[in-house]
Amino acid sequence: MKVVVLGGGPGGYVCGIRAAQLGADVTIIEKENMGGTCLNVGCIPTKVLLHTTELYRTLKEESKELGIKVDNLDIDWTVLQKRKQSVVNQLVDGVDTLLKSNNISKISGEGRFISENEIRVTLASGKKETIRFDKAVIATGSEPTIIPLEGVELDGVITSNEALSLKEIPENMCIIGGGVIGSEFASVYSSIGTKVTIIEMLPDILPTMDEDIVNILKNHLTQAGVDIYTKTKVDGIQQHNDKLIVNTSCGENKQSFIVEKVLLAAGRKPATKNLGLEEIGIKADRGAIVVDRRTMETNIKNIYAIGDCNGGILLAHVASAEGIVAAESIMGKASKIKFNTTPYAVYTKPELAAVGITEKEAKNKGYEVRVGEFPLYANGKSLIMGESNGLVKFVADAKTDEILGIHMAGPRATDLIVEGALALRLEATVEEIITTIHAHPTVGEALHEAAHSVHRLAIHLPR
Repeated sequence: MKVVVLGGGPGGYVCGIRAAQLGADVTIIEKENMGGTCLNVGCIPTKVLLHTTELYRTLKEESKELGIKVDNLDIDWTVLQKRKQSVVNQLVDGVDTLLKSNNISKISGEGRFISENEIRVTLASGKKETIRFDKAVIATGSEPTIIPLEGVELDGVITSNEALSLKEIPENMCIIGGGVIGSEFASVYSSIGTKVTIIEMLPDILPTMDEDIVNILKNHLTQAGVDIYTKTKVDGIQQHNDKLIVNTSCGENKQSFIVEKVLLAAGRKPATKNLGLEEIGIKADRGAIVVDRRTMETNIKNIYAIGDCNGGILLAHVASAEGIVAAESIMGKASKIKFNTTPYAVYTKPELAAVGITEKEAKNKGYEVRVGEFPLYANGKSLIMGESNGLVKFVADAKTDEILGIHMAGPRATDLIVEGALALRLEATVEEIITTIHAHPTVGEALHEAAHSVHRLAIHLPR
């Protein structure tokens, strides 16, 4: 079985490896660097910056309390940028090693469908090569959404790609969009002294997450000096000497901000242009390739689409899971992956994480809901780490005791959410979490206590 994967990001390379494991002859076509947006200009480099800037803020604000004497503490931005690139390079090289170990061929170039069984690749040299396939998987990912605003073409207006590699730390920055990207960059730059302003059109930042969890982050960002304006529209951007003016409106109220940088963080969109989809009849909806969510197959029976390009959940781990589903479907193996276990993670300080549905969503779906909450000020390990401003929240079905969602704000939340994902995968009840022994002292104990709290039986909270 000859399988061609168009795109080498976390969806494409994982799909290729899984298909090769099942016996396929796999070729991956990638026009830039293996690892896609996630490894090169997304998840990984962002978290490198977050890690260092969080350490810097902790030492700057809490070193005396922690018993650490620090003199002349400062950020070496140049060294941090070099470390970021070193981590990226190591992981990209690791992907190349994985491909070689699975006997996967790699072609560097830009691919375009010319028939239902052929892709024409334009190589870096300009030469063209035609690749025939039995099955193809489109894994071209996404690109930043450039909102149609006056002034978006001005110098100093940047996307997340440029925000990762600024030569200097800006004095001030306006972030348009309060989603995951905007919130994470607000955390990065506010930690190192940039005056950050977030402008969000919706009633709240991170609108898909549980509001109790989001409020903890908002309070932390506000204490760090970040100004957050919700229900606010950006009317345009203008040049002002060597700076930029961001003009906004909230109803009848108008306000302008003068800043060095404007970060466009209004989300991402499927990268599906110039793939030849129309020519071979692949259906798309507003740029997103339409697929059967059980198999990832398009309306063309031997062509599949995974990850951000199909307009589903735009997360790297979802792309990888969809890549496995597609590979197994291609090779005649029924996939058992369940997408209701998809965890969401925001790598701010405090970290936010969630799996399943929120309390509001559960009520809207008609559930009789029980909620259990445990604040991290009552968790020993969180106190030790100096990160007691957090919360673990369970949402459960009152009739069956089944866990519907778990929501967290606090240290290691993005790691601990895997317990919640497994609980949903196993259709676990609150009682099953309660009767599972959790190690002490750990932040994970807060999950145990929050489960107890669903039944109003938390051990370490006063009644």
